[in-house]
Amino acid sequence: MLRIGLTGGIASGKSTVADLFVARGATVLDTDVIAREVVVPGSHALAALVAAQGGGILDDEGHLDRAELRRRIFADAVTRREVESILHPEIIRELERQAGFAPGPYQVLVIPLLVEAGLEHVVDRVLVVDCPEEAQIGRLMARDRASREDAMRMLDSQATRERRLAAADDVIDNGGATTDLTARVAELDRRYRILARQH
Repeated sequence: MLRIGLTGGIASGKSTVADLFVARGATVLDTDVIAREVVVPGSHALAALVAAQGGGILDDEGHLDRAELRRRIFADAVTRREVESILHPEIIRELERQAGFAPGPYQVLVIPLLVEAGLEHVVDRVLVVDCPEEAQIGRLMARDRASREDAMRMLDSQATRERRLAAADDVIDNGGATTDLTARVAELDRRYRILARQH
């Protein structure tokens, strides 16, 4: 099965692109969804996070308070590395398990931190959704009601735009109109179907 690793900076438009691939019949597995699945109450990953970060990362019902954990991750690089060392192996194990039986002409694996975590080896091609950093900052401020300073801190915690583009086999420019996005996904879908038959 041909596997495409879909990645990009925060608020670059990965979800929009993933939805367009779904609309064209591709199988999409999203590590953000899997990240929620591996931290359900009673899970090994949630217990490990609480052991590392304390009970303050839980809500009143014992579920992970994702907003609080995200706040801690973006505020402190040491915390971010600790959390990633707990979650990333669990997420990738579950991703591999789901990908093992998922159907489709090819698979799109949405992995926001693909470059940062050095996960290029789990996919056959890397597809980067790219847009100017100013656009990301504007979207974060609108979407998350983040201050400009917080938005910039979020961007700084990820790989640089240049580093992501250097890892890319394919790039989708999401700095323009959605109609351009739809056409670009259609073009890539055709290419990936051909590659999948040759894979």
